[in-house]
Order: sequence, then C-alpha cells, then structure tokens
Amino acid sequence: MSTADQQAPRSLAEALRARDDASLAALLRARPDLITPVPTDLTQLATRAGTRASVVRALERLDAFALQTAEALAVAGDPATWDELLGLMAGDARDPAVVTALPGALAALREQALVWGADDRLRLVRTARELLAPSAQHPSPTGLGPSVREATAGMSPGRIQEFVANAGLPSTHDPVSAVSALTSLFSRRRKMAALLAKAPAGSLDVLERLVWGPPYGQVTAEPAAHLRWLLDRGMLLPTAPGTVVLPREVALHLRAGRAHRSPLPTPPAVPPLVTHRPEVVDATAAGQAYTALTTVEELLKEWDEGGPAVLRAGGLSVRDLKRTAVALDVSEPVAAFWVELAYAAGLLASDGEADERYAATPEYDDWLERPPAERWARLAQAWLTATRTSGVVGGRDLKERALAALGPGLDRSAAPEVRRRVLTLLAGLPEGAVPDAEAVLARLRWERPLRGARPQGGAGPHGQQGPQNQQGAAASQGSQAAQSAPSAIGSHGVHGSYGSHGFQEDEDLRSRIARWTLTEAELLGVTGRGALSAHGRALLGAGAATVARPAAAGAVPAGPGDKLPAHHRAAAPSGAASAPGPEQAVATAAAARLLAPLLPEPLDHVLLQADLTAVAPGPLRRPLADVLSVLADVESKGGATVYRFTPGSVRRALDAGRSASDLHAFLAEHSRTPVPQPLAYLIDDVARRHGHLRVGAASAYVRCDDESMLNEILADKRAVALRLRRLAPTVLAAQVDPAALLDGLRAMGFAPAAESAEGDVLISRAHSRRTPPRTAPEPVPDGPPVPDGTLLTAAIRAIRAGDLAATAPRKPAEDAAPLGPGQLPRTSSAETLATMQAAVLTGEALWIGYVNAEGAASQRVIAPVRVEGGFVTAYDHTADEVRTYPLHRITGVAELAGD
Repeated sequence: MSTADQQAPRSLAEALRARDDASLAALLRARPDLITPVPTDLTQLATRAGTRASVVRALERLDAFALQTAEALAVAGDPATWDELLGLMAGDARDPAVVTALPGALAALREQALVWGADDRLRLVRTARELLAPSAQHPSPTGLGPSVREATAGMSPGRIQEFVANAGLPSTHDPVSAVSALTSLFSRRRKMAALLAKAPAGSLDVLERLVWGPPYGQVTAEPAAHLRWLLDRGMLLPTAPGTVVLPREVALHLRAGRAHRSPLPTPPAVPPLVTHRPEVVDATAAGQAYTALTTVEELLKEWDEGGPAVLRAGGLSVRDLKRTAVALDVSEPVAAFWVELAYAAGLLASDGEADERYAATPEYDDWLERPPAERWARLAQAWLTATRTSGVVGGRDLKERALAALGPGLDRSAAPEVRRRVLTLLAGLPEGAVPDAEAVLARLRWERPLRGARPQGGAGPHGQQGPQNQQGAAASQGSQAAQSAPSAIGSHGVHGSYGSHGFQEDEDLRSRIARWTLTEAELLGVTGRGALSAHGRALLGAGAATVARPAAAGAVPAGPGDKLPAHHRAAAPSGAASAPGPEQAVATAAAARLLAPLLPEPLDHVLLQADLTAVAPGPLRRPLADVLSVLADVESKGGATVYRFTPGSVRRALDAGRSASDLHAFLAEHSRTPVPQPLAYLIDDVARRHGHLRVGAASAYVRCDDESMLNEILADKRAVALRLRRLAPTVLAAQVDPAALLDGLRAMGFAPAAESAEGDVLISRAHSRRTPPRTAPEPVPDGPPVPDGTLLTAAIRAIRAGDLAATAPRKPAEDAAPLGPGQLPRTSSAETLATMQAAVLTGEALWIGYVNAEGAASQRVIAPVRVEGGFVTAYDHTADEVRTYPLHRITGVAELAGD
C-alpha cells in the first residue's frame, strides 16, 4: 500500500478528524442540525451528517451548480476521480465556465460534508447518492439511466454474450468480464462512434429521443429492424416485458460526456430595467411609508371599540376581511397584509374574553406616541423578520381547510430569508435601479433550486416522500427531471411526450414569497417605484449588497484542491427567526434616521370651506387630528384629507363633552380661513337642541320641560318600538334600555342627552378598547438556529475531547473481549477502585465509562488525583477541568497504552 493510500481517509469520520477547527466550525455553521445536541465525538458527528433528514436539508441549501455537481457524482464511479467528474460536468469540449467554477462547487460540497476524499478518490455521502442516483423507479435528475452493469444484473449469461458478439467483441468466459467489455466499448468515444456509424437508418433517432431522459421506453413484441439492431447490441437493454432502458454509458457518449444538458456554473444576472434618480425613489418611498402609518392607524381606529369576532378555528371571517378592505379602501389581499403586519408588530391581538374579539394592544398607545420614523421602523422590522405570510390567505392547507387572516397555518419559515435575499439583490444594483422581477426569481431559483419547490407526487429528491417543512410543503426536487410514463417504441420509433427538465409549471413557494416581497416592500415604503430606497438599504444593515452574492466565474479557483473562496461558500442557513439582535436594532435605527427628514411635517391647521367641509393639506398633529376625527367625518383621503361636518358628527362632539363655544373656538384657532357661516349655524342649531330631551334609567325614561315635544314623540309612529307611556306631563317611561332609547330618538331626528341618577348630563367620551398586555407572535424557526462563536468553540472542544477519549489507545485487558466502537469498558467495583488508587500513585491517565444522573453514557479520559468517600477527583482531559465522579457511576476503567 502506498503512502498516499495510507494517508487517504477511509471514512467520513476520518475525513472530519483530519479537519482543523475552522473547517469544523464552518460545517457546523452551515449545518446547525448536526450540533443539536452536541455529538459526543467525530464518529457520531459523521453518522449524524449521513442521516437522511440531515442530508436532504443540506441538499436543499445548495445552489444549482453545486447540486448539479452532486448529481454528477451520484452517476459517477464510487469513488470517482477529478477527471471523471470534470468530464461529466464540462463534457468532451471542456466548457471553460464549468472548468473554472467546478473547484468552488466541489469545495462547497466538501465543506458541507456531502463529499469527502482526495481528488483521486471523491466519494459522495451514501445517503446523498441514494437520493440522487438513478433507479428503475426514480429517474435521476440528470435524466440518465442505470449503467450497463446495473441494467444487466440478473440477466442470463448467454444473453449478455450475445450482446458482446453482436457488438463485434470477442467472447469472454464469464458474464462479469462480458459486462466490463461492453461497458468499455460504450465508454470509448472512437470505438462507439465507429459502431454507431454502422447503425441502420432510424436507430440514432430512437437514441436521440431517449438521450436526455427519461431513459425508459416501450417496445412492441416484434420491433422494427432498426430497433432490433439496438437491442441486439445492448444499446437498449430490457428491464421488464415490453420496456427497455438506455444504458448510462451510451447516453453519455451521445451527450458528449455531459451529465446535464445545461450546466449552470454562474448565477443568472439581475439587470436593471430602468433607473430613477435616487432622490425620486426616496421621496416616493417616504410618501408610501407615511401612507403605511396612516393605514395602520386607520385600521386600529376602526377596531378601537372592539374589532371583529374571532372565528372558532381562529382568525378573521371572510366577511370581516371584506368589511376591513372596504373601510381601508383597498383590495382584500392588501387588507390581509395590513392586518397581519399590525399583528406581527404586536399592535393587534385577540382580547381573550368569552366573546373573543380583536382589538388594539396597550403597545399600540405607546407606538402612537413615537415619532413617525420610529413607528415606521418598527413596522418594517416586524415585516422583515416575520414568518407569517399574508399572501397565503384564502388558500388551503394540507387538510383542505381555508387559511384565514390572523388564523393559524400562515407561518412560512422560509419567508424571512427570502425577503432579506430579495432586498439584498436590489441593494446590489445601482441606486435607483429597478430590477426585472423574473430575473430576481431566476436568481433565487439558482441559489436554492430545491428549497421550497413543490415535488411532483409529494416525492423527495429520490421520489420518495421527503420531510416537510412547517408549511407542509415537501422540500425537494426543483431540478429533478419530471417523471412520465415510458415512451412507446413502435415500428417507426419512439412515440409519446416527455416531461420537461427543470422547474415545474406550478410556481414554488420561494418564488411566490419573492413576488409578494416586491409588492409588500412597495406598500410599506421600503422601495419606491420598484427601486430600493436609502432607508431600505439601511434596514438591511452594513454589507447587504454583498451578502451571499456569488462572484463571477472567473473568481473561482481554476484547479482541483484549491480552497473554497468565501464568495462561493454556501450561505449559512437562516436558522430560527427570532427577535432582532443588536445588529438589526442598529440597522433599524439607522433606517429611521434616514427616513425622518423625508416624512412630511404634521400641520396644526385646516382650511374650512363654505360647503361644510374642512381640507387638511397634509398630515395633522395628533391633538388636532383626534378632535377633528370626532367633530367631522372623513370624506376622502389622499394628498389632502377632506372632512365633512354633519349634524351627527357635531352631536358626537357635544356628547364627548364639548360645548358650542368650545367648538367655535377650536375651529377659529385651527383654521387658516374664516369659519363659514353655515358651519357656525350648524353647530349652534345642534347645540340648541342637544340635551333638550333627557334620557335616564327607569327601565328608561324621557323627560322634557316642553310638553308639546313629548306629545310629538308619542304621536310619531316610529316610537311604537320604544313602547312609551306618559308618567307625568314632562316625563315618558319606556320599556327599552337607555342606550336603545337614545338611538331610537336620534333616529327620529331628536338630539337627546343621557343623564345620571342625580340628573346631571352624562358625557359619553370615545371608549378605546384594549386587550390585556400581549407579545408579538414569535416567528416559526426554520430549523435549528445558527450557533454563535461561543457555542461553536465549546462544541468543537467537546467533540475533540470526546473523540480523543473514544480513540485513545488502550492496554488490552486480560481475558477480555475487545470492545467495539462506542462500547463502554466494564470492570468490577473492586477492580475499578484498585485501578483508580494505582493511577493516583503513578499519575497515569485512565479511560473510563461514565453514566450521569440522567442515564446518559459517555467515555472520558481522566487523570485521578484523589480517591476517597466513594468519589474520585480527577483532571478530566475531555472537559479540560478538574471534576469529581461517584465511583458507582463508573461502568469500568482501562489503562491507556501511551501518554
């Protein structure tokens, strides 16, 4: 055995053992599921890295070219060489772009522990090979079929010898060498070309129909001559009665050695469609940001006295969503977005009462007191990190239940990652540049071809049911060839249609979230006219334009074995979408500072009109806006808000405790135009009649000094429902409650006032209903969180120490069977105590098995210092500290062979 063979790793565990701490940290950061919980040693880490769930998750986070590289390794030999892989990816023509980008893709697979071994012995992790390799039931994403050896397994030796003889090869003594000879013939370009040159007309057309997959076809009982010629030479091999397959070696010859029809070594560009001046973009975005604030305020003001009822299954009913959309003057999907945004920001929640309804939270009042820029920043941050996705409202879940706004089932764990990635792509363009939406989607598909793609038939990458994310969509298969029935090969060739390679017609989840992101960013004012604003860039934080942006192909190393450049490494998983950290808080504050000068200054005046309207030429200061919203009704909104004064709105202000003189003074103070005479007459007329009638509690009564007015009420047919009767010349009694009596008299055109038991007029101020204190909904994590530096350092240290304990050479015990991997030493209590006491005297290290109080077993290397009272105090090399262990929890002890 050569020195190189001795140094080459024989397993993934050995390959991981040869890595340095920085490389292990990169692996655990890219695949955080491997560290939950922390493995006891590198063997356990390698085992966990090869499990199906972990491999599927890692494959989902590969870009298109790295995934194509893994797919090529799945159809290559095991192990494969660099030259073999290069041939499968770049073809006989050696595509320069592929040659340049391949080392980076291979390094990414190595970093994620999907590939291990030197360049002359590349091995794809077995689970990944099983997922990506072709089989009779599940075609390969490359469209290739089984090899000659796989397709002829179980075939009679005589039939195989017939293939060899018909192909012009000398006969062999056994089927294994016959298959090898046939494989060698199909793999040699010149000999294969010479053989195909003798093929009858129509044979090559049949092969061309199968070459890019699916590789299976159907033949009749008596195939035509050109088909018989292919069948006799093994270029089409039978797999079942009436079904044949194109061997992999033949397909690769016809493909000029390429495993994929269209290699994707470089990410699609995201070119700008049009460019606006940055000042125009920022101004437009700021205007929309202010509209977002007023829309949220209007929504919660609409629900100020208690919003819609909560459905039994949770969420808003379709009718309530329609009413909300009408009140906000927007479409229902946009209304769902604003409702979900307020909920994600913690401004809206259910009150938890028996008759449960939605209402504003106490946090909403604090939010109203903040400057507008800070209020917008809170909304933008909540949107950026939320996993609740309003775009799915109106759809169906896996159980065909309707998805309602504010209801369960709206969380999409990929949403924060996609939103940030879309905005990052926009940040990478010149300022003011508007991207092509389809180019953005194409880029996202290249970066995560499997992530969020909907599998055909609910299958994973290998066609079997894959793990599902929180949304219920299986994460698999974006680039897998569509499965279709075998094509019919009749007397004239191959008939039937083929499934297309690449993405399915039904748009995947990530693409839909990306489209929603572009729309929602414009609604929220993160973008303006389709371009990212200055405060939108600040919201992403420093370096947003370069995060996860693979560089051009020319920047990737050109030779095998080069280290992976930082720009081509797989982006770290988003992990748990949790509360914003310090970096996000700094970015949000910076965005608020940039937005603040662009927002309009609130005004302290309105323009009164002679037609009983008031025009607010801009946003109003809060005291003025609050009073005016009670005194008048909003008639139209836009750049300027129009308020209309009506008898009902004036009476509403009087009911809130304002007098006629207060209203006159208020309008005169805040109007830049004289108070119109019709408005003054309206206020005086309503005030003169306001409170002339008094309603109190008997069940209810009406009293008035004017007997004629009471006679008028009794004579009115509309008062029948109130069931009034006269108790005295100035008092009427009713059999309805005071609130119903007030409403009934007001509907008849009167202006009654409620009074207390003492006879004083009750002032009915606007009541703001609030929920108990509520916290904003927690985002649903997209898998385990990415470990921080401290956790990575501690985990790697523990794994190294555990690996040292598991692999430390030990002296063989007399009359003891050798222990297998992971097995704990077993010795009697007396032998354990004696060995410990001897080690205290000699200072030697020991290997022990230990079971803690929770029943978890582990192996440790310790140097005993003191043994007394049933405990051993020792320096634990595994934990790098002095610890005390109960002797009864030590399963056994063994001496180490060396220091």
